[in-house]
Amino acid sequence: MNAAHDAFIAARDFLLAHRTDYETAVRDFRWPALDTFNWALDHFDVMAEGNDAPALWIVGEDGSERKRSFRGISQRSSQVANHLRTLGVRRGERILVMLGNEVALWETMLAAMKLGAVVIPATALLTPADLRDRIDRGNVRHVVAASAHAPKFADVAGDYTRVSVGPAVAGWTAFDAADEHPRAFEPDAATKATDPLLLYFTSGTTSKPKLVLHSHQSYPVGHLSTMYWLGLMPGDVHLNISSPGWAKHSWSCVFAPWNAGACVFIYNSARFDAKGLLATVERCGVTTLCAPPTVWRLLIQEDLAAYRGRLRIRELAGAGEPLNPEIIAQVHDAWGITLRDGYGQTETTALLGNSPGQKLEPGSMGRPLPGFRVVLLDLDGREADDGEVCLDLAKGPLGLMRGYEDSAQATAKAMRDGYYHTGDTATRAGDGYVTFVGRADDVFKSSDYRISPFELESALLEHECVTEVAVVPSPDPLRLAIPKAYVTVTSGSVPGRELARDILAFARRQLAAYKRVRRIEFVGELPKTLSGKIRRIELRNAEAARRARNERAQHEYFEEDFPDLKRD
Repeated sequence: MNAAHDAFIAARDFLLAHRTDYETAVRDFRWPALDTFNWALDHFDVMAEGNDAPALWIVGEDGSERKRSFRGISQRSSQVANHLRTLGVRRGERILVMLGNEVALWETMLAAMKLGAVVIPATALLTPADLRDRIDRGNVRHVVAASAHAPKFADVAGDYTRVSVGPAVAGWTAFDAADEHPRAFEPDAATKATDPLLLYFTSGTTSKPKLVLHSHQSYPVGHLSTMYWLGLMPGDVHLNISSPGWAKHSWSCVFAPWNAGACVFIYNSARFDAKGLLATVERCGVTTLCAPPTVWRLLIQEDLAAYRGRLRIRELAGAGEPLNPEIIAQVHDAWGITLRDGYGQTETTALLGNSPGQKLEPGSMGRPLPGFRVVLLDLDGREADDGEVCLDLAKGPLGLMRGYEDSAQATAKAMRDGYYHTGDTATRAGDGYVTFVGRADDVFKSSDYRISPFELESALLEHECVTEVAVVPSPDPLRLAIPKAYVTVTSGSVPGRELARDILAFARRQLAAYKRVRRIEFVGELPKTLSGKIRRIELRNAEAARRARNERAQHEYFEEDFPDLKRD
């Protein structure tokens, strides 16, 4: 035991004790004051001593299972750390980690923390060009990758150590050589709480990815807020549907559950399989589940009500993009459990959330979580009930990045005037609940009215034939811009004139006149970032170019194509 561990656990236990008492948690929670802190050594290894409870449980669609205890992962990660040390990994050096949801991923994460190295998580979807960018801009000195991904590095120049997980690869060192190393680890020095730990390349919804740098306290300790939002408790079996390489994976597959002493549960399948997932959740007794809206939209197409009374689930959450009220309602009708939304970024931990035991405002991201003062700033930088979501820096919130490593200018812009500026806009009700409006660069004006794509998308998603939708401004000589919806439809629905008219008529009934969707285009899929976020900027640019050429797509329809709509 040490002072850093005691301070961390005191803060953690306070939140656990007040998990359903929002007012007390927000009023009295204080971030632990840390000088030196290494989460892997000062928390995980201490928690793991003599602890044979399951820490990691990976189930495959073929029925295979791999389960590891806290003690087992602690010892194995020390072996991996000792192995990496012999290969030349030193404190502060960067390790690019490109692994799937396999045990070695968690072992490597903990090993790198123990060494004081900086992890650059990388999704398996990256191309050689993406990897070259990360290795160059991230100053990568070492790579740990699945053997299947080794060919991607063949033409990626650089003097970096190569470690492969899986079958032997020529020119790469075997990860399993860690078996020959001691299960005890001795750090070469103390880790400062502010030392760098993680370097994320943001998903780039509107620009080239920026380099987000987190410390040993900003993510591990900062994710106490995420633990609180998710409602995690010791002994929970927590399933988070997320891919390695993205911040949400660290949020809910590493720090939040292991902060609570819960088991990280993983279901691996080649393609998303709702029936297989639900059967596994039932069989394995999953108690908490977090998934992005895309997954929830697929799940509600199943007969969820058939599982009522058969599941051990206590908490449900959604993250990545805002949840639509219709999804929340359908899940509650089926299971009697409230699906709770939350909000944060790669740059932060969970900032806002509908926390356990509190009333839910459908469509709202919730209220500020313990440890954060979240405000909305208007265009003049004054606090308001409508504006940009900002984090007050006066209280020194821990769950915030050190900055953008590749741009002091971008860091200064984001941290200006005593606030961290998220770039997202929202509204706040009198009871403090905050509702997402959109990215500052997604919101647009039509006839001088401010239009939120998310609000219009939420309305269209209630149509029975719509699976996904993205709304962007379509240039218009009279109104400056009018809302256009790019739509994907359910299996069995036929995109065409009849369905377009039906959806436009539905939108007229659901939306005020100034924000009606007036153009629609059916598409096979929406453009997305590697992390699954819709790239509205790509659609926006394509629409502007098409209107400039005065062209129409094959399955594109305008409101004026249906004169009878105005008579309805």
